[in-house]
Amino acid sequence: MPDHCPTNQDPPGPLRLGVLISGGGTTLENLVERIADGRLAGVQIAVVISSRGEVRGCGIARGAGLPLRIVRRREHATLEGFSQAIAAALDAAGVELVVMAGFLCLWRIPARYAARVLNIHPALLPKFGGQGMYGMHVHRAVLAAGEGESGCTVHLADDLYDHGPIVAQRRVPVLPDDTPETLAARVATAERELYPEVIAQVARHGVRWLEQFVSPRASSGPRGTRGSAR
Repeated sequence: MPDHCPTNQDPPGPLRLGVLISGGGTTLENLVERIADGRLAGVQIAVVISSRGEVRGCGIARGAGLPLRIVRRREHATLEGFSQAIAAALDAAGVELVVMAGFLCLWRIPARYAARVLNIHPALLPKFGGQGMYGMHVHRAVLAAGEGESGCTVHLADDLYDHGPIVAQRRVPVLPDDTPETLAARVATAERELYPEVIAQVARHGVRWLEQFVSPRASSGPRGTRGSAR
């Protein structure tokens, strides 16, 4: 007889994250640190998926002892094949919530992951989003438009560029002497706080908590999802 049999009173296990990266892994690093020091409790990174094999983010994953899968777009003849490979890696790791963390490739989210994929964008969506709007491109556009504030947006990703129901936003001022670099640093500080806060809410309330943000209204536009977090 086993030492322990699960009961209805057993606490749920940690929320299993799949983290998608393409570059430096700043967001991944932030999550790893917060999980390790207890600031982000009830969360486990089940797999890291990178679209590139030789980037800093992969080193962060390896250094933290996290399962790492490389899924390169160029090794798949079609977008559908690439998307299926990502979903298969998530499935194999038993992922409950997908966190896009600077994943700069298009992919099509299968129905089973609807309302289970988060992205963070370094601007106040719906402004300054869409194809090509990532990294410094965003901050240059904000300054060129003469905006008085910027910030970051956590949203549920769908099959449109930087689109999907907004879950949370954090605002920061745009200062008169800002450069793209100084604005980026201020927004990045907000990102490092906001993304873990949203993930913590999901861990606390369950993945279905995100369904409250889903709008029934249909929309149209170019298909594909692009992550634009740092």
